[in-house]
Amino acid sequence: MGARAGASAPLPPGAAWTAADPSGFEREFNLGSGDLTLAAHLMIPSGVAGVVVLTDGSEGGWRGPWHLLASALNQAGLGTLEVGLLMPEEERGNVFNVRMLARRLTAVTRWLLCHPASRGLPVGYLGTGTTAAAALWAAAAEPRVPVAAIVCQDGRPDLAWPQLSFVRPPTLLVVGCADPVLLGLNRQARQQLRCESDLAVIAGSGRLLNQPGALEQVGRLSVAWFTRHFMPAAGTTPPG
Repeated sequence: MGARAGASAPLPPGAAWTAADPSGFEREFNLGSGDLTLAAHLMIPSGVAGVVVLTDGSEGGWRGPWHLLASALNQAGLGTLEVGLLMPEEERGNVFNVRMLARRLTAVTRWLLCHPASRGLPVGYLGTGTTAAAALWAAAAEPRVPVAAIVCQDGRPDLAWPQLSFVRPPTLLVVGCADPVLLGLNRQARQQLRCESDLAVIAGSGRLLNQPGALEQVGRLSVAWFTRHFMPAAGTTPPG
């Protein structure tokens, strides 16, 4: 996988990157190789504690409510990489291909760990729906790629069932109580997890990104979870 800033450069290592500005770093990238191009937006405020990869099952997911969630993380002193794990022509056919999404997420994470603006920072995953399953799968299948914490919002952890017991990063499951099927799946998933975990149920909400006030609650929960679990990892250098 490679990266193009507007138009990009190669994925790890050896790209001619621009050093991060002391006041922060922000840039859009197209990540990929060959026919694969994943749109991404990297925001690293000054003095961040870590970087959260927000994974969306579509191209350019930051142009909606997802970006508001990223902005909340930025305001709390966390960096973000918003990335759509599917290209537009793939969205219908591959949205449930969790193994493929996990492989792409791992490749994106390797790129992020090598970027000068984020090198040495703890990395976390925040996914929704099938990309939450991909985050769990990626963390379990590639333990040598360091992930400090995971938040699954309205996730489908049942799609990562074979890998749940192998997930090591602390994992927060966030779901609305108005969706009993999804709530049940997340409760079952937490029983399968062997890592530190928690389940946050937001009252009166179904799909959280579409409910007034729910997005703010997801933001507060995510900030608290990542901040807590980034602190012990801060200052460490990811393996090459």
